[in-house]
Amino acid sequence: MYDIIIIGAGPAGLTAAVYARRAEKSVLVLEKGVFGGQVTYSPLIENYPGFAAMSGNEFAEKLIDQALSQGADIEMETVTEIRDNGSSKTVVTEEGEHEAKAVIIATGVKHRQIGLPNENELVGEGVSYCAVCDGAFFRGQTVAVLGGGNSALQEAALLSETCKKVYVIQNLDYLTGEAKLAEKLKARDNVEFIMGTVISALNGEKALESLTLRREADGAESKLEVSGLFVAIGLIPGNAAFADIAGLDEWGYIDSDENCLTKTPGVFTAGDCRKKQIRQITTAAADGSVAALAACRYIDSM
Repeated sequence: MYDIIIIGAGPAGLTAAVYARRAEKSVLVLEKGVFGGQVTYSPLIENYPGFAAMSGNEFAEKLIDQALSQGADIEMETVTEIRDNGSSKTVVTEEGEHEAKAVIIATGVKHRQIGLPNENELVGEGVSYCAVCDGAFFRGQTVAVLGGGNSALQEAALLSETCKKVYVIQNLDYLTGEAKLAEKLKARDNVEFIMGTVISALNGEKALESLTLRREADGAESKLEVSGLFVAIGLIPGNAAFADIAGLDEWGYIDSDENCLTKTPGVFTAGDCRKKQIRQITTAAADGSVAALAACRYIDSM
C-alpha cells in the first residue's frame, strides 16, 4: 500500500509528488496520457518564476526528473474509479488496482478543440489555446480568436494590446460574453468581429498561414490570412469517474476550495481540474503543494 496515489502527472500532480516525498511518504503517480500534461504543448514558457524561458517539454522533463529523483513511482495507467474503504482508498485502473491511504486527483483539463484535420499538427505552429501563454509570440502580427464567451473576449482583449489586428470569430450572431467586455473590445480600432461564421479549414503545412471561414447563413466561404489562431471555445475537465467520491460543480470541475479538500476524507484535488478562477502553471504548482501537505496531515492523523 502506498501512502499517497496521485492521479495526473501535470504540474499539479508532479509538484504534489515532490512535496509528499520530501515528507517521506510513499507516492505513486498515475498518468493516462502525456507526462507533463497540457504544458507540453506550449512552445515557450516565459511566465514561470526562476526561468527566463524554456519550452513546455523542457519544463515537463524537469518536473518528471525531480519527482523521480525524490523517489516517486510513476506509471502510465488510466484510472476508472476510486473506492473509499474508510482508512484506505482503492484506485482502480484499466490495468488493475492500487491501494493508498490518501488520493490526490490532479487530472487537469483539456482545451476543447475545433476538430479540424490538421489542428494537432499546427499546435505551437500558429494554433494556441492560451493567449497568456503564447500571445507574446505574435506581437505586431494579425491573429484571430475563435469563440464569443468571456474567455474568448478576455483573450482578444489581451492580444489587442500587442497585436496589429485581432479578429474575433463567433459561430452565433451574438456574443455570449459580458456586454461590458464586448463593448470595450468594440471600441478598439484593431479588433474586428466576424459573426455567424465558423472555421472550416486551417491552412498551412509547417505553420498556420490562413483560415477558411464559412458563413453559417448561406455557406459562403472566404479566406482570412492570420499568423495565429487562439481557440477559446471551452475547457473539458476529465472528472466523470470521480463524480461520486469527489463531488463536481455544474461545469464538471471538482467542487473544492483553496484548501484542495473534497467531500470525501482522504481524497484531495489539485490543479486545473478543480473549481477555481485562475488556471496557470503557477497556480497548478501551488495547488500541488497544498494538496500534498493536506494529504500528509491527514495520514499523520490516522
